[in-house]
Amino acid sequence: MPTYYGSIDLDQNGIDLEIDLSQLIRETHTTLLPYTSSQPDTWDAVKQTDLVPGDTENVLLFYGYDDFDGNTETDYTRDKDLSCHTTSCSGLFNREHVYARSIANPSLTTEDPGSGTDAHNLRACDGDMNSNRSNRLFQDSNTSTNSHITASGNWYPGDEWKGDVARIVMYMFLRYPNQCPANDIGTGTNTNNTDMPDVFLQWNIEDPVSDYETQRNTVLESMQGNRNPFIDNPYLATKIWGGNPAEDKWGLLSVIGLNLNHVKIYPVPVSERLYITNTTSTFIDIAVYNVNGQKIRLPQTNNYLDVRKLKNGFYYLQVKEQEEVFTFKFIKN
Repeated sequence: MPTYYGSIDLDQNGIDLEIDLSQLIRETHTTLLPYTSSQPDTWDAVKQTDLVPGDTENVLLFYGYDDFDGNTETDYTRDKDLSCHTTSCSGLFNREHVYARSIANPSLTTEDPGSGTDAHNLRACDGDMNSNRSNRLFQDSNTSTNSHITASGNWYPGDEWKGDVARIVMYMFLRYPNQCPANDIGTGTNTNNTDMPDVFLQWNIEDPVSDYETQRNTVLESMQGNRNPFIDNPYLATKIWGGNPAEDKWGLLSVIGLNLNHVKIYPVPVSERLYITNTTSTFIDIAVYNVNGQKIRLPQTNNYLDVRKLKNGFYYLQVKEQEEVFTFKFIKN
């Protein structure tokens, strides 16, 4: 877990965690990039963040899916120098505002550095593909795995990009909550939370974080100062807005309580010895982490951990049994 989240109480859920993460990404957004400038700008950002992982010459094109069908609009990659700085962008790539500029209220402007130039919301995209998407709302679809206009006239980003879209929308909602509501950019029901359409929660699960997204987050932290929390851990969306559980990349947040059928820990809270019982003969491997995700080595016997040297506070006990990993939360006092 990045130390970036060291100030966040990750035992929180719902609106409390949402507010704290929102404050974090606002306060650490210390550099507002200009849209186009002789100084470092969003072009410079996109040509670094959107590089094909392991390739310094080509960028991935958002919504793209085929380099070999003879149609430049569907291209998956392109030379990073083929960026569009003219009125016609066919065969070139430009900057797609995933949260569409005109949907925001007020609209995202690129005249001055701010919400319209936040590179977390910008992706390299073929010019014609970008025009085809326009400001269409996002909608799920099962008619094709690739990006397309749905029968309702909305936009399906494609199986490969839908998780990216969801995590960007979530970021924009937290970063600019009044200007970029998630409900205004997506379609469908809100059975899990009134603030977050089900489609984004589902896409966050179905399309896991890619190396490409992780690369973007690291580069943008160096340029803007802030990160997209939902790229670092999709399960944060589950803790805030509910729904089916997304991937817990840190293995620390999807706490299942104090009983795992045959494995129990006690007492909780604990001051000296944390006992661990396993009523089966299955071997379990255990590890302790603090709230910042740092592993802590503790004296251990067959059935307990000596926790006397731990500072008071929350900790996580991770139990690995064969191929499954479970996490318990305990308090040292």
